[in-house]
Amino acid sequence: MTIKHFSLIGLKILLLLVVLYTILGIGYDVSFGNVLFISIVLGFSAYLFGDLLILSRTNNTIATAADFGMAFVIIYLMTDGLTVGGNPFAAALVSAVVVAIAEVIFHKYVAKKLEMNSDTFIPINRTNYITESSDELTPYKDEED
Repeated sequence: MTIKHFSLIGLKILLLLVVLYTILGIGYDVSFGNVLFISIVLGFSAYLFGDLLILSRTNNTIATAADFGMAFVIIYLMTDGLTVGGNPFAAALVSAVVVAIAEVIFHKYVAKKLEMNSDTFIPINRTNYITESSDELTPYKDEED
């Protein structure tokens, strides 16, 4: 990994920390340590899976949808396991929506920093089917019949 990746992971964790502390810390009374731990786990997994794997092969919309799903699952499971009481489903849903909105902007920054060109993206609906055809209407028949 180059220094670009470390700086992007650090920026992503900082972005998640600000967003998640605003929602989880202030709104749902989750401790700063727990929010920091969730931000680190989500930051690494979302960067490796969402930004490097999905964004480099598809487009911003699909990568954002994948990040929304991953953020929801990770935040739900971690807030449910780390906190007592409250409503982890609502906290995870609100947090995942705001994280997805922030990811739209972050993906554009990552694509620019890592020089991902939209021409190199593999389209999802690519249909390169190769078929074989023949001129005969019926199958080959032996001469002996």
